[in-house]
Amino acid sequence: MADVFSQLYIHLIFAPKNREALIMPEWEHRLHRYITGIIQERGHKLLAIGGMPDHIHIFIGQKPSEAISDLVREIKKSSSSFIKTERLSPFAFDWQNGYGVFSHSHSQIDAVCKYIRNQKEHHSQKTFQEEFLKLCSDFNIEIGKKQFFDWVGENAQ
Repeated sequence: MADVFSQLYIHLIFAPKNREALIMPEWEHRLHRYITGIIQERGHKLLAIGGMPDHIHIFIGQKPSEAISDLVREIKKSSSSFIKTERLSPFAFDWQNGYGVFSHSHSQIDAVCKYIRNQKEHHSQKTFQEEFLKLCSDFNIEIGKKQFFDWVGENAQ
């Protein structure tokens, strides 16, 4: 079989169930390390990971032999189990069903990595909902009747 040559840069965004702020700073780094392990074990390359208590951003160089939906399902399932097993959260923890996925070019790697690493600063000026809807707009994703997340405590648009 011939070799596969690819250049796939994927930006994933997802949130805890009901978009609750459950990812605590005390254990956020452990969660990120665990998710990094899942990504690397499956043959992908982690470029950046970061987020806020109510959502996470993951930027990877994707191996083309795995569907994004399979990767996201495994990250959510395994990391949710990790949080429960390690008793990191005193609250019930699950991820929401939906997620965002955006593709980027090689020339955008540095900018996307910086964006993800600076989430705390970024969100001092913009809510997650504003950020996500802007990304959808920037990528020409028609929202229509799709429900990406439960926007708890915020006016959905």
